[in-house]
Amino acid sequence: MTDDDVRFLRRALELAISAREGGNPPFGSLLVGGDGAVLVEERNSSVTDSDITAHPELKLARWAGRELDPAAAAEATMYTSCQPCGMCAGAIERSGLGRVVFALSAEQLAALKPPPVTGLGVRLDGPALPDEAAVPVEGYYP
Repeated sequence: MTDDDVRFLRRALELAISAREGGNPPFGSLLVGGDGAVLVEERNSSVTDSDITAHPELKLARWAGRELDPAAAAEATMYTSCQPCGMCAGAIERSGLGRVVFALSAEQLAALKPPPVTGLGVRLDGPALPDEAAVPVEGYYP
């Protein structure tokens, strides 16, 4: 962990505080280019935007996918106040970002939250038609 990593993580924490002060969950993130310049910053806005996907990591991954060429994305680092959730991690992977540095792990976050209510999860059934579902996908990925 470099001094710059610590400085950028502290900025992510400032953004998290700002999100909370604005009535949103306390998460913040920024994207830093390979040259060390801050490219973009985001805060969670899931409450004020009435959008359950308005996580800062997802917003930055979308931005990177639109605005950065693959080489620039691979050189970029996302600094975030908390380890990205599964939704955000998938988007980050697809965006081609080269590195994510987080301040709080998912396990540490879970310890700060109330225990989950059991029995309210989504039921997953499948795979149901794997042979048929494979048809549109086969040959798409090199």
